[in-house]
Amino acid sequence: MKETLWVVRPGVVPYRDALELQEQLRVKRVEGELPDVLLLLEHPPVYTRGRRSRDADELAFRPEWYAEQGIEIVTVPRGGLLTYHGPGQLVGYPVVRIKEVQAYVHQLEQVLVDALADAGVTTHARPDDGPAYMGVWVDDERKLASVGVHVANHVATHGFAANVDNDMRPWEWVTACGLPGVRMTSIADERGETALTRPPASEPLLLEREPSAELERFSELVLRRFAERFGVRATEVPLAALGIELPDPEPAAETV
Repeated sequence: MKETLWVVRPGVVPYRDALELQEQLRVKRVEGELPDVLLLLEHPPVYTRGRRSRDADELAFRPEWYAEQGIEIVTVPRGGLLTYHGPGQLVGYPVVRIKEVQAYVHQLEQVLVDALADAGVTTHARPDDGPAYMGVWVDDERKLASVGVHVANHVATHGFAANVDNDMRPWEWVTACGLPGVRMTSIADERGETALTRPPASEPLLLEREPSAELERFSELVLRRFAERFGVRATEVPLAALGIELPDPEPAAETV
């Protein structure tokens, strides 16, 4: 009989809130209070930096400049270097029991490769090129999805992020994934649909937007491939089923 995977779609979640949610889920999973859980969500604009990150290698501007663009910078205990999250990008956080880290990472990469093939985009992983090249690539210079995990007590957190139709300019303001010369791409870019992903430089970065139909379609493809790859039975549940509450969103500032 297949193990159960709970799937939760909480919508747009601030990064620090998602970090706290994962940690609480990890504790519950270690204690056996919950089955494996997959969070599928979006974040407001944020750069996250892994254990090997260094300012001089990744940030082209001072942190204050990024704050002026509306982008937070957060250091997190996952593998990998700097990555970006923002509206229009699908983020997946599997909080799951695992046996072997490298095998798990390769499985996550293959989930994305298969889902992207379903979406009409041919990609591949680069397991022989070392940990700096984790993720999913259209070729050896264009990266479409990032993977980074943290494991404690045999339970994994963090996960993957796939560029669907997000604004790609924030990737150009840093050394993406700590790899000079790497160009980040998206599903929309690979289809030549750049109205959302490549707006004029003069336009401000959108801090939020409604999820696109394409992002919702790709989310379904990823879920189906995840369930197949890991041999689980996916069951959608509301956030309340986890017994964890997210903080209330801060009220928008009033303008006069």
